[in-house]
Amino acid sequence: MPKREPQEPIPPSLLPPWRSDARVALQEQARAFARDVVMPIADELDPQKAEMPRSLIDGMAAKGWFGITIPEAHGGLGLGVFEYCLVSEELARAWLSVGSILARGQGLGTQTLDDERRRTLLRKSARGEWIGAIALSEPTAGSDLAGVETRAVREGDEWVLTGTKRWAGFALAADFVEVLARTREPREGEPRSAGLEPFLVVKQPGTFPAGMTGHAIDKIGYHGFLTWQLELDGVRVPEGDRLTGLYGDEGADADSGGFASVQRGLNIARVHTAARAVGVARAALEDTQTYLQEREQFGHPIAEFQALRFALADMAAEVAQARAYWCQVAHLLDAGEPAESESAQVKLVATEMAVRVTNQAMQLHGGNGYTTERRVERYWRDARLTTIFEGTSEIQRRIVSDRLLGR
Repeated sequence: MPKREPQEPIPPSLLPPWRSDARVALQEQARAFARDVVMPIADELDPQKAEMPRSLIDGMAAKGWFGITIPEAHGGLGLGVFEYCLVSEELARAWLSVGSILARGQGLGTQTLDDERRRTLLRKSARGEWIGAIALSEPTAGSDLAGVETRAVREGDEWVLTGTKRWAGFALAADFVEVLARTREPREGEPRSAGLEPFLVVKQPGTFPAGMTGHAIDKIGYHGFLTWQLELDGVRVPEGDRLTGLYGDEGADADSGGFASVQRGLNIARVHTAARAVGVARAALEDTQTYLQEREQFGHPIAEFQALRFALADMAAEVAQARAYWCQVAHLLDAGEPAESESAQVKLVATEMAVRVTNQAMQLHGGNGYTTERRVERYWRDARLTTIFEGTSEIQRRIVSDRLLGR
């Protein structure tokens, strides 16, 4: 029989009620950038465990994507969590870390006590000139952020930070590191998180400030930027760099404690992670769709074998389901709903789906999938991480079950 030409995968487009001309145009722009710019760079640098070039970051900045959720009055696009996740899904389809770097803008590191400085930093963030790292977790405090032990001690007009932080991605290359530290012990009757505040450690990209050192953690995936363990030994932070919140949280109060704002930011981060996981799973699905039509066995394209066709159909259904869910939860967040349980659910559903789909993609590629000659092994490695960062699957299950049954 004649050899069939492989068909181009057809990525899903937005459907009602989420569809609008502006969103479709943004999606198409991000999809083209991911395909034409990000993918070739990822194919070259990921096997080397290398960092993404600054030119790639500048390309995203030129499109305004570091300011998607920043108000237009401050130079941003003035859009919502939905558009932020929409762009991130497309970029993650090419390289997970590029879908992640957008989170280092979006007003991160701008919630200073001085309003004029905050406005200046918001404009820089929107332009991609104020890209940071987040240092929340510690060797003994990851899922349990209330267990943070890094100390912030007041000395005159400064705070002195001492402790160890782990999993601070992009820390060396960043313009700042946002550090969660304890300013005091909880008082009787207060939650364990009382006394935790975020601090802004300003630095020059490519260097650590006085009192901070670090070593890069050797990861099996999620390449594109380095992830650091940081040692803080007397890092000095001016009182003006004690922050009122994270993720551009306008509603935070300086005296109410920064930990609540961290929790609110995590809801957005979890939906963002769901969208990134969908992007990685989509990549595996689309590459497998092409592979099944290219690969021949027993004189036929393996796309003609019913078992493989059905496996691909199951993959497509799972990706579409998770994608529809992140759209729904992003919409809820943009509508002002806290959506804590929904954010945990979509993070759980989408990331576990990504692991299953990329694993199945490896299987359908056969021996070719277990080589670095195909991108599917990259998707498999990166998908595995999505079930861990921004709260493990077990933590998401705890959040959801606590809302259903009480703590």
